[in-house]
Amino acid sequence: MSVLRCHQAVGLALSLACAASAATYEVAQQHPSASDEGPGTAARPWKSLGKAAAMAQAGDRVAIRAGVYREQVVVKQSGTAQAPIRFEAAPGEHVVVTGADRLTGWQKADDKRPIYRAAWPHRFIAWNRSMTHPDDDYHRVVGRCEQVAVDGYLLRQALGADQLGPGSFFADTTNRALLVWDMGSRDLNKAFVEASTRQEALRVEGDHVETRGLRFRYAANMAQHGAVVLAGRHNTLEDCVVEAMNSSGAAFVGEDAVARRCVFRDNGQLGFGAGRAHRLLFTECLVENNNTKGFDRGWEAGGNKLALCRDAVLERSRFLRNRGNGIWFDIGNTNCTVRHCLIADNDDAGIFYEISFRLVARDNVLTGNGFAATPGAWGAQAGISLSSSPGCVIERNLIAGNREGFNFREQTRVTPTIEDRAARAVWNHDETIRNNLIVFNRDAQVWGWFDVKDGRHWPAGGRLAQPPAAAAAAKPGDIAGAYTAKTLEGQPQGLTLEALRLRFEGNVYFSGPGQGGFKWGPSWARHKSYASLGEFQSDLGIDTAGRTMDPSFADIRRLDLRVNAERLRQLGNAYPQGAIPGVLLGIDPGSPAADAPSSQHGQ
Repeated sequence: MSVLRCHQAVGLALSLACAASAATYEVAQQHPSASDEGPGTAARPWKSLGKAAAMAQAGDRVAIRAGVYREQVVVKQSGTAQAPIRFEAAPGEHVVVTGADRLTGWQKADDKRPIYRAAWPHRFIAWNRSMTHPDDDYHRVVGRCEQVAVDGYLLRQALGADQLGPGSFFADTTNRALLVWDMGSRDLNKAFVEASTRQEALRVEGDHVETRGLRFRYAANMAQHGAVVLAGRHNTLEDCVVEAMNSSGAAFVGEDAVARRCVFRDNGQLGFGAGRAHRLLFTECLVENNNTKGFDRGWEAGGNKLALCRDAVLERSRFLRNRGNGIWFDIGNTNCTVRHCLIADNDDAGIFYEISFRLVARDNVLTGNGFAATPGAWGAQAGISLSSSPGCVIERNLIAGNREGFNFREQTRVTPTIEDRAARAVWNHDETIRNNLIVFNRDAQVWGWFDVKDGRHWPAGGRLAQPPAAAAAAKPGDIAGAYTAKTLEGQPQGLTLEALRLRFEGNVYFSGPGQGGFKWGPSWARHKSYASLGEFQSDLGIDTAGRTMDPSFADIRRLDLRVNAERLRQLGNAYPQGAIPGVLLGIDPGSPAADAPSSQHGQ
């Protein structure tokens, strides 16, 4: 037997042995016999999750009974593929893991105002001027880690006792005291007050660990740090809720992680972040209303941000009403996929793929994105925006009712890659945008925001017509201005539109009254607006087989995007295939042609 086969056989035997000896433990903090000194049985369960995390071995299952577990759970043990370690809420049980502790013993701290004081021994690393970005007074408040909730409602933070008002708190780390003014000016001894004291709720460092059915909230995590962290390999987060964290809800930093049927909502900065999370599978999830603290949307905020990830898949999920981009890939991501998702009503772009490589975005619905007044967010307020990211395929997406439909955003950019930290030039080229339905977008259905001096986005015959002074102009307040290349070293030379190989194939477009059509070039430099698809096609030569057609949706306001059978036949491949959560697709049963044969499109 070869050494490899021998190791595989030993590993399988070990896994089978683990599975055979697997135990089921219980944690039940409210059980009268609960104790971490007990055996962890149903009759004598453990009281804390930390005890279970320390004891569980490969193949073991930990059933968790109802309760609010005020602890940081760290799992260092590993399971195996055949015998994972499982932590799960017992059926029907409401299990909360929180980074906050209850505070009691409040004392009146002000003779004239209803401000109360409690001891506060905690000092967190806060976002301040010693760090690099954002470096401003606004983020001195936003970047603080403390959180206080009264009866389940978070209060706003102040930086001094003199700034306190109804519904606010001040963490006086010098005098080690917490000062709180309740929204209703109540005596806090008669209210339920919690304050975040832990920076993480869950950290999984082992491999093959599955976590199911838990609710995580109220961690005091700093910017760009998740409160639920999957750091090992092959870990699963399933049917969990991650909410109201100070910064990011979750962080996926281990390979082959899975998030399934989870909710990431109301978190201070991001729903989740991911770094080097190769082969992340994010499926059937809801990412909603994140960046509640108002972090700079051009820096890192909104639904999520992924960096340096390979083969990540985001599918069958909803990204809704996030205060920033709905889905954001930034820095060196490679071969990532977004499919069968509803991406709606996010402040900035629905999908923003930035200085990365080879995205496939297929069969998604993107609507209502990009309408926030984010300064300097040009080119990042569309249903889908490709920002200096080559080799992408955008197909069969329904992009309707956004500020702009599909965009290119181009600057002189560089990025590290997964294999090499050295910065290298990156730009939009070899892009395929095919069989998409791009309709009813307010400012433009397609816009090429190329803020580059070399005029590469114009055909060779018209490239020299751009005045150098106009090409050199830059839009004030550009959100990515600090991240452009400092020199032209390594940047491409002599490019033309033909050399970029940007291919629009078989798309269907439509503009309603007062809506834009096709625009090329940034508004502050040489640019052209095309009143018709024909003008866009003949002038730039990058669109083939594009058509103009009103899809006549059943009710776009209710996300009923069904059409009559004849229109569906005419759209052909320019319509999503398969089901998308929260959206009705296919044949409109109320249309005159409802009795026509059914199509392959999902309902």
